[in-house]
Amino acid sequence: MKIRTRIFLVFVLVVAGGFYFLVQWLGNDLRPRYLESLEEPLVDMAHVLAELLTPEFTAERPDTARLREIFERIYQRRFSAQIYALEKQRVDMRVYVTDAWGIVLFDSDARHDEGQDYSRWNDVLLTLQGQYGARSSGEDPLNPESTVLYIAAPIYRGNDIVGVVSVGKPARNADQFIAFAKQKLAVGGLVAALGVLGLGLVLYTWVSLPLQKLTRYAQAIKAGQRAALPSLGRNEIGLMGTAMEDMRVALEGKDYVERYVQSLTHELKSPLAAIRGAAELLEEEMPAVQRQRFLTNIRTETQRLQDLVDRVLELASLEKRQRLEKLEPVDWQALLSEVVASLGPSITLKRIHMICDSPASPAEMRGERFLLRQAVTNLLRNAVEFSPDGGRVEMMAYVENGWLITRIADDGPGIPDYAQSRVFERFYSLQRPDGGNKGTGLGLSFVKEVAELHGGGITLSNREGGGAVAILRLPLTGQDAVKPSSDPR
Repeated sequence: MKIRTRIFLVFVLVVAGGFYFLVQWLGNDLRPRYLESLEEPLVDMAHVLAELLTPEFTAERPDTARLREIFERIYQRRFSAQIYALEKQRVDMRVYVTDAWGIVLFDSDARHDEGQDYSRWNDVLLTLQGQYGARSSGEDPLNPESTVLYIAAPIYRGNDIVGVVSVGKPARNADQFIAFAKQKLAVGGLVAALGVLGLGLVLYTWVSLPLQKLTRYAQAIKAGQRAALPSLGRNEIGLMGTAMEDMRVALEGKDYVERYVQSLTHELKSPLAAIRGAAELLEEEMPAVQRQRFLTNIRTETQRLQDLVDRVLELASLEKRQRLEKLEPVDWQALLSEVVASLGPSITLKRIHMICDSPASPAEMRGERFLLRQAVTNLLRNAVEFSPDGGRVEMMAYVENGWLITRIADDGPGIPDYAQSRVFERFYSLQRPDGGNKGTGLGLSFVKEVAELHGGGITLSNREGGGAVAILRLPLTGQDAVKPSSDPR
């Protein structure tokens, strides 16, 4: 698993776990807070009732008949009060009154506990002791949500506590509010968590995409492909990409120079040795005909050196480029005609039967015309030079699956098995069939660089019946190029 994916998964787990525990903690804390808010008005109610009952406790035996009548009417009252999600239709408050010894004198709950001793209940016990009396009891032992909160207040006769009035309120309505609040809290927490995760995904993508681009760029460089540094933005990743590009250029430049110096030194040895040998022999007395032959050798080898240097400079300039500089429409038919015309003398001299078949240039074909012309010229020159006198060279172009295919075939000796994997190496060349000098070994390397610079490719192989066939593939701009099938012809 990639490290950035691990970081994102850890982030998801931390956010999800954090919001889950936050919602749980707030949800568990809701009930005590709701009960606290319920307790405060009960305190007021208890003291109001205590004051209203004070006149009844002036006698030794308080008269609670009037209080009972009031509560009977209260319990019979019907109304509708929509309190958020709760519809309240009756009074569910319980009130009981005790004497100074904690004996219940009045119970609004159908006189249920009148005469019972409540002196041990905290609300009555503490109030009779002059303290704040309150208790929370369950109506149903099997139902933890059947809690009733009781708040008591003292009834005074002068400065003496002669009784207690306790107001009870079931917590079931508060539990409905709590359940509704928990639901909203859960939804809010889920929305907030999804929002944070979405923001994290955006940040992950923002950081991950440049890293993916940089990884693909590094892999392309490792594979030896021509790749340009992608746009990574003006941030730390962009700076790292720029540093990698600078390092690549520096390393490739060093390696490039070393390879070229080694290869060029090797290739220069042969013509220099020939020139040096001819020059040393010219210092001796010899017939004029022989002297002329050595001078011709010197001129030939000097021209070979010049060609080698020129080709090296052209290829070096091309290999350093990362992209095309001057795109222009290319009339492929006209380009092929120009190439054939430029090699006309060589074709005529060797009596080559030239066959050229190309379609009208597709409008989407764009590239650097000069480079493309040089590439096709190199391929056709090779075909002509390796063909026997009176031989046959075929050059045709066609479009296949969004690719412009140019196929050049000859009927020469073909490519030896030992050379098939090296034909595109710099300075590697084969002896011409007519015994002529080897080429510079840079022509096919130049073709390969031009093809790859245009997003295409080049193959060189033997064909059935003898000879070699070169296939140059170039993508047509404006189309999604599909890799062409192997040529059946």
